Amino acid sequence: MAIVHHANRVRPNRTGLKVGGHQASSASMVSIMTELWFRHLRPEDRVSVKPHASPVLHAVNYLLGDLDKRYLTTLREFGGLQSYPSRAKDPDQVDYSTGSVGIGATAPIWGALARRYVDSMTSGGGGVGRQYSLVGDAELDEGAVWEAIGDPMVAGLGEIVWIVDLNRQSLDRVVPALGAPRLQGMFAAAGWQVITVKYGDLLESLFREEGGEALRARVDTMPNPEYQRLLRCTPDQLRERLPAGDPEIDALLKTLDDHTLTWAIRNLGGHDFPALNQAFAAIDDTRPTVIFAYTIKGHGLAVEGHPQNHSSLLTAEQLAELAERVGADPGDPWAAFPADSPEGRFCAEVGAALKRPPVATMAPPEVPTDFGRIPAGTATTQAALGRTLLDLTRSAPEAARRVVTLSPDVSSSTNLGGWVNKVGVWSATEQVDWFADDPETILHWRERPTGQHIELGIAETNLVGLLGELGATWSRWGQPLLPIGVLYDPFVQRAHEPWSFGIYAGGQSILVGTPSGVTLAPEGGAHQSITTPSLGLEQPGCVTYEPAFAIDVEWTLLASLARLGRPDGRSAYLRLSTRPVDQSLADVPADPAVRERRRRQAVAGAYLLRKAPDNPAVTIAAMGATVPEALSAAERLQRLGIRADVVCVTSPGLLFTATQAKAGREDGATWVLDAAFPAHRAAPMVTVLDGHPHTLAFLGGINNVKARHLGVTRFGQSGDLESVYRYHGIDADAIVGAVLDVSG
Repeated sequence: MAIVHHANRVRPNRTGLKVGGHQASSASMVSIMTELWFRHLRPEDRVSVKPHASPVLHAVNYLLGDLDKRYLTTLREFGGLQSYPSRAKDPDQVDYSTGSVGIGATAPIWGALARRYVDSMTSGGGGVGRQYSLVGDAELDEGAVWEAIGDPMVAGLGEIVWIVDLNRQSLDRVVPALGAPRLQGMFAAAGWQVITVKYGDLLESLFREEGGEALRARVDTMPNPEYQRLLRCTPDQLRERLPAGDPEIDALLKTLDDHTLTWAIRNLGGHDFPALNQAFAAIDDTRPTVIFAYTIKGHGLAVEGHPQNHSSLLTAEQLAELAERVGADPGDPWAAFPADSPEGRFCAEVGAALKRPPVATMAPPEVPTDFGRIPAGTATTQAALGRTLLDLTRSAPEAARRVVTLSPDVSSSTNLGGWVNKVGVWSATEQVDWFADDPETILHWRERPTGQHIELGIAETNLVGLLGELGATWSRWGQPLLPIGVLYDPFVQRAHEPWSFGIYAGGQSILVGTPSGVTLAPEGGAHQSITTPSLGLEQPGCVTYEPAFAIDVEWTLLASLARLGRPDGRSAYLRLSTRPVDQSLADVPADPAVRERRRRQAVAGAYLLRKAPDNPAVTIAAMGATVPEALSAAERLQRLGIRADVVCVTSPGLLFTATQAKAGREDGATWVLDAAFPAHRAAPMVTVLDGHPHTLAFLGGINNVKARHLGVTRFGQSGDLESVYRYHGIDADAIVGAVLDVSG
């Protein structure tokens, strides 16, 4: 409590902005975390701590010698202890970053699967260490929790243990009807072991006394708000309210002194060490386990049980009273146990026992930059994804062995079929392929421990949760993987927040959205993504590519793979299309040196695809599926006597970073701007993409030219591609019209 108190009431606060720290939520977890860390945890175990218990985690780490004393005064201070546990930013040992509700709770599930995958790939032991999640009961409202629990692969993960802090309070109120039996039934139906720790030893002993069964029934059936109100009662009020007219309960309470009565009503299992110890000892390691530990929010504090205690802070007087009760010195709240005391020796022993050896990381395999071929005929960028992965198995088998793909039941419809047939589907154990001898089966579903594709159900949050953990194996276990998640681009927004949190937590992966945009013309407005192209401008730790041609897919995907699994690595998002495009339009240079120059520019964000004779009258900057429209418009303009350069934009995010670097606002290379938008060829500009036009709206500022920006700003409808492009104003006619407007 002193960590939070110092941050709010002692440390100078010049702005007056609330600091916070959640003393009440921390108090409900102290007993559970003490029991876990000091009796049951092993160095091979990993723990995800609920966000509002971060002060407890730091206090435990301090007692175990894993956190320097100077950090105890830095909660929520710049450069100090983070507001919520952060694997990337906190100075002490944090296994999982938490703070995004539902995502931190489920992370150990995906961490367990990632560990099993690494073990199967490296012939490791498998199943080493438990994966604990300390979860607030209100977090069970999150849909992401139940999507994870319901996935068929999870039922076999015996290393998963959740401890639910059942304090029956949310941020604003006491939850009227939590429905614990219903929640327990849902876990059990998913194949989990369910353990309930409801009452402590004192209450259990009273239940065995005369009148005890009536007392149990009374406490079991009373509404949550009534129970929380009893915590605020004096002993006399308890004797009046608790019996509720039952003479047996009244007689039993008369046998108790005030101290015992006051303690008994608070004696829940989540604060009782023997009850918690018994629960941990009963864990069945052959299936996931959930422990429902009944607790009190604000346990032991002056705000205990109050419906609005979520953000309340103890006064200096209340903190002093707490210190006196637990035998601490309020004048020196950071005093650890003397080293030669029994407590000090015990903390040292536990700290030494939990000490982990440093992770010996290996460098990721070298990824080629170019396969040297020139795609011909008509192809889609979506199909090029599968082709590039297959080429990788032939050209760089060591790198290909580290690739693992994931999809939410869309492998065949996103052109991963050839890759899946080649590498197989991952399963912890070999499964029978009942269609292996069916001559009409094109996609072969061979499930085995050596497979490199993981198929999940239609739950995007699960996909990116596992993607993030597969992308963190290089730092967790010293084994770099090259994970690629493939899903329909319209659902990228649904997946974005948990994927972003995975990047924040240190995961490095590639997310592929395909098919995308209104180019999905026949599927109508329901499946037409609009805002995803700008992710590269807005998402930290991520490079976004939207290639126009198959060769661009190859180059950008290989470059993205080469950035994974390393301390300075970055994630990537590729937005692909099912539009068939004549690959000769790419005009890939035949000369090796010129080809390499093109490749470097494509990877850096843009290249000049069509160079007008002499100086251009206009520059058309197009991205992805609209590049053929830009080229068609340029040919028409040429016939009108208007010279047009066409720039193929592959990454708006990298171009924006370059513009910021050019202005001195960021570190980074700027050469791509000079290559794609040379100042001596500056001309009025038209930008076009299958997405919101603001994505490329900054390009006119590179050389401070007049510009018009075409893109998608409204929902569409089903139709043929020509009609849909005309409707949204991104066809060749619209581009020609915009050029005439901007250059007239």
